[in-house]
Amino acid sequence: MKRIAIFPGSFDPFTKGHEDIVLRGLTLFDDIIVAIGYNSGKSQRYFPVEFMVEKIKETFKNQPSISVQTFSELTAEFAKRNKARYLLRGLRNTTDFEYENSISQVNRNLNPELESVFLITSPAFAAISSSIIREVHRYKGDVSSMIPYKL
Repeated sequence: MKRIAIFPGSFDPFTKGHEDIVLRGLTLFDDIIVAIGYNSGKSQRYFPVEFMVEKIKETFKNQPSISVQTFSELTAEFAKRNKARYLLRGLRNTTDFEYENSISQVNRNLNPELESVFLITSPAFAAISSSIIREVHRYKGDVSSMIPYKL
C-alpha cells in the first residue's frame, strides 16, 4: 500500500520552510499532496490560491511524487478522499506544537486511520513564517531568500 501524506495549509505564501518539510517528507512517504485549504477563519488571502498552486507546482516540477491540490472541506475528509493515511506537518516552536497537537487530536477523532507526522523545522528556516513574508512584501522588501520561487 502506498504511503500517501497530505501536507495541508493555507500557504499564503508557500515558504522555503514549507519546501524543506515536503522534501524531507519524501524520505518517509511515497507521495505527498500539498493541499491548499480555504481557511474559513481567514477572510482574505494576500496571494491568490491559483497563483500559489502555480508557484508550488513550479517548485516541485522535477518531483513526480509531489502534487498540489486545493480543498475546502475538513482535512480529515480530504485525506480519506485521497486515500492518505498521514498528515505531514512542520513545527518551528512550542507554539506550533500546541496548535498542531490540538488539530491532530481532532483529525484523528474524525478519521481514526489518519496519523499526524511532525517534522521539526530545519534551523535555517525556523524564523520564516508566511505572515512575516507578507509583511515584508507588502512594504516592498526583498523576500527572495524566504521563498523557493520568484514572485
